[in-house]
Amino acid sequence: MTVWMEEGKRYCAVLRVVSVLCTWDGVFLRTLFWLCLVKMPCCSAVRTTGFLIMQLNAFPKSLTRPLALPQVGRRPLRRLIRRLTPLLALALVLFGWQMVVLLEVYPAFIIPAPAAVLEKAVTVVGDGRLWLHASTTLAAVLSGLVVGVLAALVLGYAIAKSSLLDAVLSPLVVALQSTPVVAYAPLLIIWFGSGLTSKIVTGALIVFFPMLINTVVGIRGVPSDLRDLMRAMQATRWQTFIKLEVPAAMPVLLSGLKISATLAVIGAVVGEFVSANAGLGFLINLARSQYDTPLVIVAVLTLTVMARLLYGLASLVERRALAWQSRARRD
Repeated sequence: MTVWMEEGKRYCAVLRVVSVLCTWDGVFLRTLFWLCLVKMPCCSAVRTTGFLIMQLNAFPKSLTRPLALPQVGRRPLRRLIRRLTPLLALALVLFGWQMVVLLEVYPAFIIPAPAAVLEKAVTVVGDGRLWLHASTTLAAVLSGLVVGVLAALVLGYAIAKSSLLDAVLSPLVVALQSTPVVAYAPLLIIWFGSGLTSKIVTGALIVFFPMLINTVVGIRGVPSDLRDLMRAMQATRWQTFIKLEVPAAMPVLLSGLKISATLAVIGAVVGEFVSANAGLGFLINLARSQYDTPLVIVAVLTLTVMARLLYGLASLVERRALAWQSRARRD
């Protein structure tokens, strides 16, 4: 008896190592019975199997679970890859652009070299032209964004709370949105002049519809049981609005704000294309008429950076405003 007990303990030590290395219980059990029935004497196989199973039941759970390999250095590497991916993509675009220029697929006045665009950017930044036109466009963008978002929030809340208002205004809003903004931009120039006001109205109209839809969806998406709870607690309409409807609709509203931030740039530039004496849209028209393709590309890239910064600012507001949701999930 002492012999097979010692033998069993020896194989039990082996099985402790096997249980750590194996990743599936089925593999562990097959290894267990293989050691018992093949490597051990046949006469003691049954006794040893019973002894080992008892030892197995006494194993700590940490020994019978799959071995967890250390994850040292993986997260910093992934974070570094994510940060470098945009730069690599930009490098590939510049490389392809330069190859097209070197192969002379198109004339230089149609597709200029990246160096020519960079030289033009340095020139217009140095003489102040780029900042003058960019500041004019940015003023129209921010003003149109604020006006369009505020109007959409007010009207969207009213439509969400009133079915009669929804039936009256929804067809008009859809008809206005279905018409391209370029089609009625000349009318806005005639009505509001060629100054900054017409650009603000154009941007506000483009921003208005997506923000309106998000407002209606967000307010109507508030759970009815939470509304019943607020009524049971005898909350006023203002308390229900501040403590229930605004927090519940905030994710949808901020998603609409991110979309509107980029659309506001489009609205301002469309107004400048139609009629303007300053702005990036005016600069693009001027450079196009002079076949100054590098200047056109500089103006377009400036608009891209402007839209990206506005989107990033809206995303930052979203993260700050919805930080309580992340804390609630962790708790």
